[in-house]
Amino acid sequence: MERIKTTPRNNWQKEVEKLGFGFHSTNIPYWDESVYYKFSIHEIDQIERATAELWDMCLAAVQYVIDQKLYAKFHIPESIIPHLEKSWNDDYPAIYGRFDLAYKDGQLKLLEFNADTPTSLYEAGIVQWFWLQDFDKSKDQFNSIHEKLIAYWGVLKNYMHPGKLHFTCVKQSLEDLTTTEYLRDCAIQAKLDTQLVFIDDLGWDSNKQVFVDLEDEEIKNIFKLYPYEWLLNENFGKNIIEDRNNTLWIEPFWKMILSNKAILPILWQLYPYHPYLLKAYFDQGDLQDYAKKPILSREGANIELHKSGISLEQTKGEYGTEGYIYQELFELPNFEGNYPLIGSWIIGQQPAGIGLREANRLITDNKSRFVPHLIG
Repeated sequence: MERIKTTPRNNWQKEVEKLGFGFHSTNIPYWDESVYYKFSIHEIDQIERATAELWDMCLAAVQYVIDQKLYAKFHIPESIIPHLEKSWNDDYPAIYGRFDLAYKDGQLKLLEFNADTPTSLYEAGIVQWFWLQDFDKSKDQFNSIHEKLIAYWGVLKNYMHPGKLHFTCVKQSLEDLTTTEYLRDCAIQAKLDTQLVFIDDLGWDSNKQVFVDLEDEEIKNIFKLYPYEWLLNENFGKNIIEDRNNTLWIEPFWKMILSNKAILPILWQLYPYHPYLLKAYFDQGDLQDYAKKPILSREGANIELHKSGISLEQTKGEYGTEGYIYQELFELPNFEGNYPLIGSWIIGQQPAGIGLREANRLITDNKSRFVPHLIG
């Protein structure tokens, strides 16, 4: 794994905007093609194998949590548990997930799993691929995200109720809208009938007890780029339990177990000293050097890193009241003050590619840059 400086394309902003990538920069660059990471085929094979094995371990962990009724540790509302168990027992499929991996000194370690609303899918699947075509067509990339998404929407057809597949996200986020519209485009290519409706515009017909869109059309199937813990804590989300249509929600309810950092101590309990795992507990335990993480935080919020009794770093945010987990500290590799995190995607039960986020600190947050990669 090497970090290589390079020259960005002329008018690269225009090139990425042609792809619909409108959030490439804010007051700081988000997309950064002044560098790229080069992996050997051996390293890519290692990441691919780890991703497949971690996914299998995660599925076994979901079964364990359900069997042992450990929902309280995950802060999952009791009212949704029957729906969650049904979605698991009926084998409702999941489209995607992103394993955040640290890769250093030949070791690959799972830091966390983003299972419900993983961002950077579009950047990994599309933007970095087109960068590679311009940079060096003769090179390859670990990236079959786009093809696998289209193929798996075709599989999901078999689980859907008759009717449209709605897609929803918040109005205010260009990043969420771009990712949602990208997923919708993949569904359209899989010959699904789709419609976008912002989550702010989702309606509830209290007479029929069904969800409706702005045209009062009943919603039978819906993909949401919106965290379950937000949805279920809102009065509107409580209508899920009353919904007479039993709308198919994508991702399925059982993903609430995996989108939660409480899964990390469960994985350690089930697979102690597994080479891809770090020690993780619901209290500090025997850890001297550790990361303290809220079980429901996003984008690196409210994380504290401790080493030898000293606080290395911490981030602010709105999370933590739901409780914390403690994970053995494994620092990201340091490339001249740049710390890359590998996001390895699972699409339709299969490893599908990687995207890298790079920060100038050990904690990857919403200001971290997305940088492309290639196999060389």
